[in-house]
Amino acid sequence: MLKSLHVEGSTPLHRLSVRIKLAGLFVASLAIFVTESPLLLGGAAALAALVFASVGIAPRDAASRLAWPLVSVALVALATGIFETPLAGLATFLRFATLILLAAAVTASSETGDVMEEVTVLMRPFERLGLVNAADIGLALGLVLRFVPDIALRYESLRESHAARGLPVRPLRMLAPMIILTLKDADMIAMAIDARGLRRQ
Repeated sequence: MLKSLHVEGSTPLHRLSVRIKLAGLFVASLAIFVTESPLLLGGAAALAALVFASVGIAPRDAASRLAWPLVSVALVALATGIFETPLAGLATFLRFATLILLAAAVTASSETGDVMEEVTVLMRPFERLGLVNAADIGLALGLVLRFVPDIALRYESLRESHAARGLPVRPLRMLAPMIILTLKDADMIAMAIDARGLRRQ
């Protein structure tokens, strides 16, 4: 069961600095949108899959991380293929699958605190221009990375409780309690943040 996005290890990707990994992710996200070639995009997706596999994530853990994002992308790609062209749908799927795999590899090989710190540093120039609060962006990203496993665990808990009561497991039926529980947790975390003075007024 997924408890944290970070996976302990000593692979080359683990040893790489967070700044280089984020820069590589940024460059890759730009590069895959300059071509429509299924061959090039397929190669990019295959390379991203190899990068993700190099982190050493267990197959079950990998499935729990990638299943829903890839299903969502497949639905978007299917709609694109229907309303535009099959080639456009395939390109959409390969592009976003590449990004999902690379992003998953970065989060799996990086400590959340390191990612927060690096993003805060990267946002400093925009803070000097008065556009953002760099510390708030780093904190927000850290909370997102922290909440993703919690939401997955909460879904699994609700699914098991439905099954124990003999109720059919329907994702839409579990949506409302998941939203309520997540908002309650978010409210408690917000109060804890304000109580500790982590955000500047």
